[in-house]
Order: sequence, then structure tokens, then C-alpha cells
Amino acid sequence: MTDLNITLTDEARQRFIDFLAAEEDPDQVIRLAVAGHGPTGFNYQLDLVKETEVNHHIRLDYEGFRMYVEPSSTKVLNGVTIDFTQRGLESGFQFDNPNSRWADPIARRVQDVLDQQINPGVASHGGFVQLLDVKDSTAYISLGGGCQGCGMADVTLKDGIVVAIKEAVPEIESVLDRTDHAAGENPYFQGDGGSPFA
Repeated sequence: MTDLNITLTDEARQRFIDFLAAEEDPDQVIRLAVAGHGPTGFNYQLDLVKETEVNHHIRLDYEGFRMYVEPSSTKVLNGVTIDFTQRGLESGFQFDNPNSRWADPIARRVQDVLDQQINPGVASHGGFVQLLDVKDSTAYISLGGGCQGCGMADVTLKDGIVVAIKEAVPEIESVLDRTDHAAGENPYFQGDGGSPFA
């Protein structure tokens, strides 16, 4: 895709220039990719890498530096505007992306269920559910925040998430949880609480 268009605000462009100037290696470039989906949209990955590491990437030239985009990410990055914002002690790059998270219409419908029905409920308990993929009538999900390692995650999954997805998207026959619950550090419930869907 040679007509890839990614717009940088003046602030974002200057931050990229500053980051590169702070590096001792003059061969460093910016690499951008989409690394899956999160609870509110795409997960973006920005790295400083050697230019020799990005042979097959799409090169974009900006005033003062070059950015390389992973080829598999170009469809969902075309038309993006990148800004850099600072609010108090928090700062970071912000992505205004007009592209849909999912090209597959079934995946989009599952995502709608998570956004409109599931995540508002589990958010009150400090958790979130993200859609990882949809393949062969199976939705693959992951639970995060207070849902990861939660003693009631199994109940929430079976009685809430699976039921809601299957009712709203009958093409989905199974929902598989790919969460590493053993890695949960601060579950909201300790095994004797209740599910937000119970």
C-alpha cells in the first residue's frame, strides 16, 4: 500500500524528533504497528529500531525523520491522526483512528455486545473484556483488570458473557476464554463475592 496516509500534529512530530535526537544511534527510526485490540480500540505499538530491521515495512517521510509501518497494519492505520497530549503528569501519543476495529461483520457484532452490554457491567468491578479474534464460529476473548484472576470469572463468563454473545450473535457457537487468570494480581473478588451478571 503506497498511498498510506498518517497525519502527525505538530506536537507529535516534534516529540518524535526529540525522541530520536535523544538516541545515541543515528540509525534509529520510528516503527509503528497495530498489536491487536484492546477494550476501547486498537493497541498501538511504537518502537525505536534500527533502520536495518524494517526492510519490508512501508516508509513514510516526515520533516526531520522517517517512520516505518508494519505492512499488516496499513489497512487499519490509513487515515489515522497521531497527536501528543499532556494532562498533568500523564502524557502520551493519542491516535484518532477512523477505521473499524474489525473487518469481519460477525466480529463487529461481538465487539458491539462487549462494548454495549458486557464492559459497562464489569467496569463497575474494575474489569474489562476484550475480543481477541473470531474464527470458525468461535469468539476468543480475554478478561482483564479486576476480571483477571477473579474468583467469580467463571460464573461471569458462563452466565453473562457467553449467554449475551450467543443471544445477540447466533453465528457464534462457542466463546473461549484465553485469559491467564493465574497472572491476575488484584482480583476484585476473592472467591466468595458475586458476579456482576449473577
